[in-house]
Amino acid sequence: MARPEKTAAVEEIVESFNASAGAVLTDYRGLTVKELQDLRRSLGENAHYAVVKNTLAKIAASKVGIEGFDELLAGPTAIAFINGDVVEAAKGLRDFAKAHPALIVKGGYLDGNNLDASEIAKLADLESREVLLGKLAGAMLASLSQAVYLLNAPIAQAARLAGALQAKAEQDPSILAGGAGTPAPAEAAAEDTSADADATAEDAPAADEAAESTEA
Repeated sequence: MARPEKTAAVEEIVESFNASAGAVLTDYRGLTVKELQDLRRSLGENAHYAVVKNTLAKIAASKVGIEGFDELLAGPTAIAFINGDVVEAAKGLRDFAKAHPALIVKGGYLDGNNLDASEIAKLADLESREVLLGKLAGAMLASLSQAVYLLNAPIAQAARLAGALQAKAEQDPSILAGGAGTPAPAEAAAEDTSADADATAEDAPAADEAAESTEA
């Protein structure tokens, strides 16, 4: 490779490192061209998968301050530069490797930290960003519903009290007028009137006798 071409290739890898949140180094030996194309499609927008020369990748990694790649940059190497959801990219590589054992994850880095193959596998087992956001939204919705219930509870209680008062007032209108309670039934009032009349009749002869005594 001519020097200008080598320089341009290194700068391209440097740009890929700088533009990504992380990278996963793989050994693609044994994969066909079509399988590599399938892998790129399966990663979609989450990662840019590129075959690199080890010597150029070492120079590029050194330029961006990534250390510990020398041991990983051995044998055929392709790097998945992660541009989207890191977890989804790790899942994509894991699932493709299950279907195509020839793909071997060597290791990588994320946010400046080196990762070995087992750590990338653990990353793939995490829930994706969309799932986590869905759970967060569900939790927020549940909290909001609970808050609305708590705010509406006093209103509902007041409505029940108002309904009870209305029912009571229909039975006893004096409550609304400040009365002490339900008036005595009509039959009871009639009995009281009759009793007063009887008492008056009983007192009448005594009054007559008193009048006759006075005249005498």
